[in-house]
Amino acid sequence: MSNRPPRPVPDRPAAGPTVSRRRVLGAGALAATALPLAGCSSPLAAGLFGSELNPETIVYWNLFGGGDGVRMQDMQQGYRDRFGQDSLQATTLTWGNPYYSKVTLATVGNQPPDVAVAHLTRAKPLWSGGLLDPITEEDLAGVGLSSASFNPQAWEAQRTDDQNIAIPLDTHPFTLFYHREVCEQAGLLDADGLLVDLSGLDAFEAALAEISAVTGGTAITVANVSETSTPWRFFWTLYNQLEGATPFLSDDGATISVDDAAFLEVMSTIRSWVEQGWLNSALDYATSQTTMFTGNAGFYLQGEWEIATAQSIDGLDFGMAPIPQLFDKPAVQADSHTFILPRKERTPAQRRQAMEFIRAMIDQSMIWAEGGHIPAFLPTAESEEFLALEPQRHYAAAADHAVYDDPAWYGGSGSTFEDTVGAQLGLVQQGVLTPEQALSAIRSQLAVYTSTPSPL
Repeated sequence: MSNRPPRPVPDRPAAGPTVSRRRVLGAGALAATALPLAGCSSPLAAGLFGSELNPETIVYWNLFGGGDGVRMQDMQQGYRDRFGQDSLQATTLTWGNPYYSKVTLATVGNQPPDVAVAHLTRAKPLWSGGLLDPITEEDLAGVGLSSASFNPQAWEAQRTDDQNIAIPLDTHPFTLFYHREVCEQAGLLDADGLLVDLSGLDAFEAALAEISAVTGGTAITVANVSETSTPWRFFWTLYNQLEGATPFLSDDGATISVDDAAFLEVMSTIRSWVEQGWLNSALDYATSQTTMFTGNAGFYLQGEWEIATAQSIDGLDFGMAPIPQLFDKPAVQADSHTFILPRKERTPAQRRQAMEFIRAMIDQSMIWAEGGHIPAFLPTAESEEFLALEPQRHYAAAADHAVYDDPAWYGGSGSTFEDTVGAQLGLVQQGVLTPEQALSAIRSQLAVYTSTPSPL
């Protein structure tokens, strides 16, 4: 692995933020911490170390493993089938901070991929750090797209500084899985075998009590042991259902602006469910699934991507639904996988080629939807084929009420913020901390990040 310093970064168009020397050095330092995690394998050569490629070859980085990785490979092959086997060099890197650190390092070193994937919540700090090129209306129109082509909630969420910074592929919300046999015994299914409307805290808690009577204990499972993202998603969903709830973070992460009263109301509600015996006090990710899948609970809350796990269980009769509106308004924690254009010098032809690749991926959104993600591309989301997909069609409306994490250099999916906050929320569920103690610990532990300028 070379230790040579990054190459100078060319001037950025006036449309977006500039890259300062501090940001270049800071980003390089940040990225260096993650590089050893994935090593220096040959697939990175074209993007990170500058080996020669056919100029017509698109260099594309993503972070998809498991079922998502298989589907993305199918979509990549669809592109190759159309444009030739040498038209694409695709590289999959380690999910989370290691991935974003590599994208950062490659970009400040002027050797980024042509196109990369980013969670929408992680694209925002990349943009603030001057590491992305904006996507213009002309770019979209050149490949037959416009803002009207995409789910309005996801599209507006990516808009930053009056610019388009990413093109959403999907929305992936926190969802409710339910065990049909248990819920039927609890009287919670309608004539079509679907979950009845459980809007309102009273109705939902009554349902938990009915399920608990069937199982003899747990009604709903939410992972919280050796797991921090799930407690955060659980909290952020319910918090944003309260009218007037403020952002958790403001000023790009420099200010903790959470509404104390709303925080305490949500966490006191969650803790009361544990005390009633309805919600588990301590389960890891896998066991929280197994408890519901085996009929020892009726509800299980997790991202819709766990649809593949549920479908792999022989004999499991399950359904999925948006998380009910328990408080003042519908809301659900979510993120979106998006395509970004890392900052680099591009000819008009190269820019068009990158956009054609993105369009080719978007056109294959149905393949992506089979893994549980809700298509952001409206022609797919509104198609008869998608609307016939079970159980995806029953929770697809959640995309219209998606709430994303607040922008911060240390925030977003799989971030330091989620790890820090989620750990304390999990301890409330376990009964180790009171809601008040958790909020105090969160403020204390986040202080080092709120008081540190962004290294990007």
